[in-house]
Amino acid sequence: MDSGKLSGTLILAVFTAVLGSLQYGYSLGVINAPQKVIERHYGRALGVLQNVSHSDNATEGLPHPTVLMYWSLSVSIFSIGGMISSFFVGFVGDLRGRVKGMLAVNVLAVTGGLLMGLANKGVPHIMVIAGRAVMGFYCGLSSGLVPMYVGEIAPVAFRGALGTLHQLAIVSGILISQVIGLDFLLGNDALWPVLLGLSGAPAILQSLLLPLCPESPRYLYIKLGREEEARKCLKRFRGEYDFSKELAEMKKEKEEVMKEAKISIVTLVRLPTYRQQLFVALMMHLSQQFSGINAIFYYSTAIFYKAGVAEPVYATIGVGVINTIFTMVSVALVDRAGRRTMTLIGLGGMCCCAVAMSVGLVYLSTYSWMSYVSMAAIFLFVCFFEIGPGPIPWFIVAELFSQGPRPAALALAGCFNWTSNFIIGMCFPYVEALCGSYVFTIFAAFLFIFTLFTYFRVPETKGKTFEEIAAEFQGRRGRRPPIPAATELEQLKSSSEA
Repeated sequence: MDSGKLSGTLILAVFTAVLGSLQYGYSLGVINAPQKVIERHYGRALGVLQNVSHSDNATEGLPHPTVLMYWSLSVSIFSIGGMISSFFVGFVGDLRGRVKGMLAVNVLAVTGGLLMGLANKGVPHIMVIAGRAVMGFYCGLSSGLVPMYVGEIAPVAFRGALGTLHQLAIVSGILISQVIGLDFLLGNDALWPVLLGLSGAPAILQSLLLPLCPESPRYLYIKLGREEEARKCLKRFRGEYDFSKELAEMKKEKEEVMKEAKISIVTLVRLPTYRQQLFVALMMHLSQQFSGINAIFYYSTAIFYKAGVAEPVYATIGVGVINTIFTMVSVALVDRAGRRTMTLIGLGGMCCCAVAMSVGLVYLSTYSWMSYVSMAAIFLFVCFFEIGPGPIPWFIVAELFSQGPRPAALALAGCFNWTSNFIIGMCFPYVEALCGSYVFTIFAAFLFIFTLFTYFRVPETKGKTFEEIAAEFQGRRGRRPPIPAATELEQLKSSSEA
């Protein structure tokens, strides 16, 4: 088989891995649709709301402060779980391997799903909060392990497209949760625990398929030194073709890793050797969260309502469909156009859309047609997000680092992503109350800064080996006197002791 083609084993392995990403997306979106229904159950359990009919006006007002507190915790605990567990991505991935790591953490997903699915059998608010915490812990690990595994098994020619499937699975999960969360399906008084409990369903399928997936050859060869096992796995992934060049690259990378002490998160932060790569990786994850994409979703239903859409929830699902379609576009283009180009187009387009959104919101009450400007800006904003800033940060981190620092880099980048997500979720309502219709000018300013940063600091990684990418960053440090190997090794050892 030609190395430029995809084998059945590789397709199976990538599909199985991104089931974890699908579960992540589902868990992100599932909590929004049945909010009023769940708040009503919280109120009954806490004794602050009597049994009322589904159409009772009492359910339409602001919830009781205690209910609001428990609801806010139900939403935010997911991000807190992800923030904590993202630090353990490297440890879990290196302990028994990428495949066994993904298999082990599925216990968390099934546990979280059961806790939420059985919420009506116990104390609803405690069961849901506990389930969301466990599920967040799982998703923090999964959002690091999946790009790590896919990035390591993908051929260079398809690394971008296969890496983008992580984001495609996330947005597909969000869309599925939006659709089955409709009132006449599962988002109702009787079936909402089933809706939440299904968060753990992909983990069951993934657990059945993972034993069929080969381990990462890079992990076997570079981390464990098992060359023969790595060859066998490469043969399963690539088919009958000469992969001696790929093995030679791994051998060279292994020799480099042998010169280094084990690289922890603390070591990674302290060493100047990796500072530029780390700065680029973290800024790309910040650009994803501080782009305002979550705020757009927050605003979309209200804007569609003002525009006269009879059922704004269906328009919001339409945004989810656009989200998914343009992630597919990114899958098709990312290995042709390049990561840097796609990110620049995405960030620049989002910046223009954020300005249009601000204009539309400011003049919404003056000119009725401005609502259509706002609607168009929402759809285009989402399109540009999924072209680059949405999918690329997840897999470019694995491309920027060699085998040694890769797990620590993915863990730190994941923590930044989850922390930024949490900050946006907590602060946006207050910023929106303070700034009103001008809130998106803040995101436009952020996006302009991120666009400039990408233009001047982010290298193109399309079609390059991990060694070539690392050499490009070393070239940027070329003006500095080179650090002797012995001195660099001492730095690594002293840093790893910290």
